[in-house]
Amino acid sequence: MAVNDTKLADAENPGAMCRGGGGGIDSDSDVDFAGRANWLRAAVLGANDGLVSTASLMLGVGAVKHEVRAMVISGFAGLLAGACSMAIGEFVSVCSQRDVEIAQLDRDGKRGGDEERALPSPVQAAAASALAFSVGALLPLLAAGFIVGYKLRVAVVVAVATLALAAFGVVGAVLGRAPVVRSSARVVVGGLAAMGLTFGLMRLFRASGI
Repeated sequence: MAVNDTKLADAENPGAMCRGGGGGIDSDSDVDFAGRANWLRAAVLGANDGLVSTASLMLGVGAVKHEVRAMVISGFAGLLAGACSMAIGEFVSVCSQRDVEIAQLDRDGKRGGDEERALPSPVQAAAASALAFSVGALLPLLAAGFIVGYKLRVAVVVAVATLALAAFGVVGAVLGRAPVVRSSARVVVGGLAAMGLTFGLMRLFRASGI
């Protein structure tokens, strides 16, 4: 009787069978979602790096030279250098990871199967990393490029960077399932500290006449 009751319950609730040990649909969906979340989180971190490094570079140069041209050129150079560095670093890292995992597949006799096709692409990872960095770096560049006044330009760069850092922090916290307020505040404080430290140290260079 208990067996019949169980079968009847399963027939009335087929979704429970799919979620249980008999089905792998939800499990595959969870794995796919986790993979996409990791890619998105990496993209957010790359954009955050581009924003902080480029804004700090622009503010540091602006502490010594007040001309808008100097800040924009330095920021654009930082964008190019940072994007290339991120792409090359990601390419080398993913290639090394693939070599290790392919060697393991060789030892397990699974070379050429679904496991190998599921490995990450170094070119795709490099392009995604460079693109994410560039998107973040463009924000302070666009903020400073159309403002002639020095003080207003610096204030706008800091304001735009702060808002973008808060947004990146929220997205990263949601994807990582971390506390949103604390994670976002940590990202903002860290970015402001980097920008303030760079600006302050470069002001010392200007004051000392170096």
